[in-house]
Amino acid sequence: MFDYHMHSRVSFDGHDTGEAMAKAALSAGLKEICFTDHLDYDPLGQMGKLDFDTAAYNAEYDHLEIPGLKIRRGAEFGMDIHNVEQFQKDLLRRPFDFVLGSIHFVDDLDVYFEPYWSGKSVFQAERRYLEATLESVKLHNDFDVLAHLTYISKTKCHPAPRPLPYAEHHEIVDEILRVLVQKGKGMEVNTSGMDRCGGYLPTMDIIRRFKELGGEIVTVGSDAHTCSRVGQYTFQVCDILKDIFGYVCTFAERQPVFHKL
Repeated sequence: MFDYHMHSRVSFDGHDTGEAMAKAALSAGLKEICFTDHLDYDPLGQMGKLDFDTAAYNAEYDHLEIPGLKIRRGAEFGMDIHNVEQFQKDLLRRPFDFVLGSIHFVDDLDVYFEPYWSGKSVFQAERRYLEATLESVKLHNDFDVLAHLTYISKTKCHPAPRPLPYAEHHEIVDEILRVLVQKGKGMEVNTSGMDRCGGYLPTMDIIRRFKELGGEIVTVGSDAHTCSRVGQYTFQVCDILKDIFGYVCTFAERQPVFHKL
């Protein structure tokens, strides 16, 4: 099995070494992993450095080998409507196997924290997050897979944590999915929501809808920032994806590889 969303100490919010996390992946029974450290940018410049240091990244991973485990090198880029050129510059830092595109900031605010939520109902916060996601996926072309479409569901200051309900937002969710399909981009099933809001990010009804609309690329990631979360729920997700797609994807040199389940 596969974990295609992992953060070591190379990320500003990671904790463990790449080697420790790779060994944890092997112990969890995984066959292949991809490190996807953060290339994120605070529009207001108040949160410090959120993008990884390339030299530290190279030193952590370039010579990392664990017998029995395939290790890929990727990145998670925090997209917004203002940083298309920054994304293109970051892709020149080094060769990557895989690039996730994520939405963490909306209207210059980190959706993980209280200022974003101030004055909004849960529905309003979710809807604005999806609107910003749609704006970004329309503008950006340099990512391979959209990470955790419903990331807002697990955020720290969510007043009533819940998996974002497709039924309440189906029209705009479908717009996002259609853009991804038209651009040949994939969707991630991110397992980190299970312990935060009780559901995958996004939930499987959205993944099924992606497939119905013509989506072909799907990856699975734990979003692990510590060894203890590596591979969490990935086997369970692959069991579900077997019935929806019949396969799951990994990447090599930015090209999808399809693994029959």
